[in-house]
Amino acid sequence: MTHPGFSVGPTSGNEVFALMNSPHEETIRKLASAREMIQERLAEKIVGQDGVVEELLITLFSRGHCLLEGVPGLAKTLMIRTLADALDLSFNRIQFTPDLMPADITGTEIIEENKASGAREVRFLQGPLFSHVVLADEINRTPPKTQAALLEAMQERQVSVGRVQHPLADPFFVLATQNPIEQEGTYPLPEAQQDRFMFKVFVDYPNFEEEFEIARRTTGEFDAKIEPVLTAEQILDLQQQVRRVPVSDHVVRYALSLVRQTRVGEVGVPEFVTDQVSWGAGPRAVQFLILGGKARALMHGRAHVATEDIQALAKPVLRHRLVVNFTAQSEGGDEDNIVDRLIEETPAQEDELTSHARFQEIFAS
Repeated sequence: MTHPGFSVGPTSGNEVFALMNSPHEETIRKLASAREMIQERLAEKIVGQDGVVEELLITLFSRGHCLLEGVPGLAKTLMIRTLADALDLSFNRIQFTPDLMPADITGTEIIEENKASGAREVRFLQGPLFSHVVLADEINRTPPKTQAALLEAMQERQVSVGRVQHPLADPFFVLATQNPIEQEGTYPLPEAQQDRFMFKVFVDYPNFEEEFEIARRTTGEFDAKIEPVLTAEQILDLQQQVRRVPVSDHVVRYALSLVRQTRVGEVGVPEFVTDQVSWGAGPRAVQFLILGGKARALMHGRAHVATEDIQALAKPVLRHRLVVNFTAQSEGGDEDNIVDRLIEETPAQEDELTSHARFQEIFAS
């Protein structure tokens, strides 16, 4: 499928890059077309999972990282590798195991002999973190020391070996996976460490038609070659464009209203939150809601962030930042149920939000 004003082929990514500095409306139109093209490229190898792919793209364009949760066999690795191919980015997969050490992922210093001079020299041997896209498979199967090394690299975008700092690739995008059904012998990520991930994305089973197509493709000779749509340099420029998307005070207040209602003990918190939540979301949640809203707005062809963007991203941003108590679990509730109810009870219209007595208390706190 060819989109209006967007040629398919090796030059398509160059068109997007050239338009980064062109008139604003034209840039947005082209970027929205680029999103559609990336999804079409992935659809050549990945069946379904459109929502997951969109959330991954939003995370990437917001310079965030993503935590993926799903049972084995749902093509998570293939999805990430194909995404890296479509964006012309280098890719590494790290299988996290109980005996994995920090140096196994960051790299190590080795002593080697200089063949010309005969002198011994110390050289840094890069680990698998030195790639644009890193899949940290089953991150909860490795000890906290190695988890901390990965999370430090995510935050600082560099690794320290001895007294030397080694910058990582840019863009740098980490996708960590967790298996929700096998918890024996695992090291669950503490809530404070999960907070460093922008999104927590659930990868669900395919529906019947999707699984039918998966069975047909994977048992035949089908093997699609993925042509890149964007390059690393173009993605970096797009990440800067995301930061420039304007956001109104009302949308910021709306995002703050959702997040601050999760904090038990604060003013204006709904009764159901007090009854069912042990711990709420911190300031990073607001930052990621707004950044993600900016990326989503651009990808959907809009020059501004709307409350619908915040609503669409509330679950992936908040679900790993809330800790529900036994009361919620005993009633069959979870973090997503809490977020759904918060969205339902928070007015999206500016006049309704600002005139509501409970939210006036929140704004004054």
